[in-house]
Amino acid sequence: MTPITTRVHLKLSYLLVFAFVLKTAFVKAQEVAWASKILGYSSELRTEGSGTGYRAIQILGKPNKLPAVGDSPVAWSPAQADRHEDEWIKVGFDATMPLEQVVIAENFHPGAISKVFAYDSTGKEYLIEERTPGVVQPKGRMFRIFPKQKGIICKAIKVVLTPSAVAGYNQIDAIGISSGTQPIEAEIVISATHQLKEKKENLGAAINSPGVEIAPVIASDGKTLFFARSDHPQNLGSRYRQDIWESTLRADGNWETATNLGPPLNNIGDNALTSISADGKKIYLVNKYLPDGTLEFGFSYSLKTSTGWSFPKELIIPSLGYNHNHASLEITVSPLGNVLLISIERPDTEGKRDIYVCFSTGANTWTAPMNIGKTINTAAHEGSPFLALDNKTLYFSSEGHSGYGDSDLFVSRRLDDTWVNWSEPENLGNQINSPRWEGYFNVPADGKYAYFCSSDQSLGEIDIFRIPLSAEQKPEPVAMASGMVYDKNTSKPLPAHIQVVRVSDDSTVTSALYEPGNGKYQVYLPLKETYKVMATQEGYFATVEPLNLSEDSLYREISLNLYLAPIEKGQQIRLSNTMFAQSSAEIDASTYEELNTVVELMKTHSSMNILLEGHTDNQGDTNKNIRLSQDRVDAVKKYLVAQGINASRIKTKAWGPSRPITHNLTEEARQKNRRVEFTILDL
Repeated sequence: MTPITTRVHLKLSYLLVFAFVLKTAFVKAQEVAWASKILGYSSELRTEGSGTGYRAIQILGKPNKLPAVGDSPVAWSPAQADRHEDEWIKVGFDATMPLEQVVIAENFHPGAISKVFAYDSTGKEYLIEERTPGVVQPKGRMFRIFPKQKGIICKAIKVVLTPSAVAGYNQIDAIGISSGTQPIEAEIVISATHQLKEKKENLGAAINSPGVEIAPVIASDGKTLFFARSDHPQNLGSRYRQDIWESTLRADGNWETATNLGPPLNNIGDNALTSISADGKKIYLVNKYLPDGTLEFGFSYSLKTSTGWSFPKELIIPSLGYNHNHASLEITVSPLGNVLLISIERPDTEGKRDIYVCFSTGANTWTAPMNIGKTINTAAHEGSPFLALDNKTLYFSSEGHSGYGDSDLFVSRRLDDTWVNWSEPENLGNQINSPRWEGYFNVPADGKYAYFCSSDQSLGEIDIFRIPLSAEQKPEPVAMASGMVYDKNTSKPLPAHIQVVRVSDDSTVTSALYEPGNGKYQVYLPLKETYKVMATQEGYFATVEPLNLSEDSLYREISLNLYLAPIEKGQQIRLSNTMFAQSSAEIDASTYEELNTVVELMKTHSSMNILLEGHTDNQGDTNKNIRLSQDRVDAVKKYLVAQGINASRIKTKAWGPSRPITHNLTEEARQKNRRVEFTILDL
C-alpha cells in the first residue's frame, strides 16, 4: 500500500514568495475585473489524471497560484513546451471599463509574452504591448501593462506567447484589467483574525525524529496524540514503512516520548490513523486489514477495549477504489460519526485529489463519495481534511488556492446541511504556512493549540508542530459533558446508551456508549442550545437530565453522572423537570418521548400500577401550588390514558411545595423542584 506521505515529496525548487496584499476590511482597493469567459485559444495542455487542470478555463478568475510560483494545474498552459509557433489565448470580461492597467499572472516560466491586444465592445483591436520575449527573473511575476493609448473601453484581452523563447511550459494563472494605475497584486485571502501573532512550536525530540512524522490526530480532550511515522528503526517490518505512534500529554504541558502502538494497528504494511471519535473510543484507519496481517486499499475502524485496540474492521464506502490513484486517501469523520469527508482522486475530480462527503447508512456502510464543490476543490491537490468538533469548521491543505508555498493550510465554514455549500477558504497565515509544505491541521475541543505538519524548520523531513490559537482563530466553541452511569439502587457502574436531544427541535445531536471499566462517556455539544441527556439500558427506566448551554459562549467541561432506576416494585422514578413551565400545567411537547417510555413500560408490564406525585417550587400561594401540582399529575394521567393505559392503573397525589429536593433560591433550583414522580405500586 502507498503510505499517507505520498504527496509530501513536492517540487520545492520553484517556491518563491512575492509581496502580497492581505484581503482585509480596512483596505479599499481599486476596481479590478478578472477574466470571466474564454473567447478562444490556440491549444491547452491535457494530461492524464489532471482533470480540468492546465486547461484554458483555469485562467478565469483571480490568481489561484500566485503569489507563490511554480508549475500549477490551476493555470493555463499551452499543449506543448518550447514550440516555435506562437500560442495565444483570448478572454472576455463581464463588464467594460476604461483601460488603465492590464495584469497577466505568469506563475511558471515567465517572459514568453510577445504581444498583448485589447478589444472594446465593438470588437476593435488595439495593440497595447509588443516586446521581445525572453527569460526573466524571478520565476514568476505579475506582469503589468499600462497602455499608452487612452480612452479604450475594454471588453476583452488577447495574450500572444512565443514558447520557444523561454524553455519549459509557459503558464498563466489569471488576466485582469483595471481603470486605476495602482499596481494590481496577487492576493492571499486571509482575514485579520487569522493573522496569528504567536509562532509555531516544534514538538521536539519526544515526538519528532530525523525521519517523517505526519498526520497528527489529537484526541478531543487534547491529552493523546496519534501520528504516522516512517523511516524509523522501531517500525514493524521495514523501517521505511509507516507505523502509528502515540504520545500522552504530561501535566507540565509537554509530551511523553512517543511509543509505537504495535499490533493489531501496526503490521508490516503502511499504517495510518486518520480520525478519532469525539469520545476517543473509536479510531479510523486507512486500508483494509486482512486476517493474514496484510493490507488492501480501503477504510477501517478499531474500538478501544479494556485490553487495548480491537482488530480493525472494514467500513464499506461504495466505489471507494474506483479509478483511485496511488491507492491513498485521507479521511475525517464528523463528531456525530454520521458524516465523513474524504480526500481522494476519482474520475470526477477537478484535478488530482478532491474532498468528498459520505453519509452513514448504518451497519458500517456509507454512501458513495459526493464532491463538496468548487469553492473548496480546485484543479490542484486538496487533502488532509479535518472537521472540528463544532461540525462546521473545515481545515484542509491545498495547492490550488493562493498561498505562500506549494501546499498551504486553509479554513472554511459549512453554510448549510447540504455539505456542498462552504465559505470562501481563508489562508491560515504565515505563522503556519511557509514557502515549503504544510498539511494535516488538528484542533482539540478547548482550541488552546492547533497541531499541524510542516517541512519548514523541521528536525527531519517533516515534523509535527503546534501553535496557540486566540478565541477568534478557534472553531466555534463547544461544551464537553462527561461522566459515568450508575444503578440508582446499588450505585454500581452500569452499561448504558447515551443520547443527547436538542430541545428546540427534538432532534438527536449525538450519542455515545458507556462501558464500565472503559473510561467515562464523553459528548461534545454546540453552545447556545438547551439539551436533554438520556441514558437507557434494558431492565431500567430511562433517565433524562436537562443541560442548558443557551447562555454559554466559551468552552467548558461539565461533569454529568447519570443514574438508572431498575424496573421493580416500589421503585420511584422522577420525570423530566422541564415537563412544565413555571405556573403551568400544560405538558411541554419536548417531553412526550419520555412519557411514551412510561406508556410502553406499562403496556409491556400489563399488571403494573403506578402512583403519580406532583411537586412545585415555593413561589406564590401554597394552596394554589397544591392545586397546580394536582393539575400537573392529572395532565400526565390524561396523557397516559390517551395513549391506551387504563385510568384505574394510575393513582395520583399532589404535594405542592412541601417536599422539595433542593433549595428554592435560584430559578435553576426551583425548576428541579417543579417535578412529577411516579412509583411502581405493582409489577
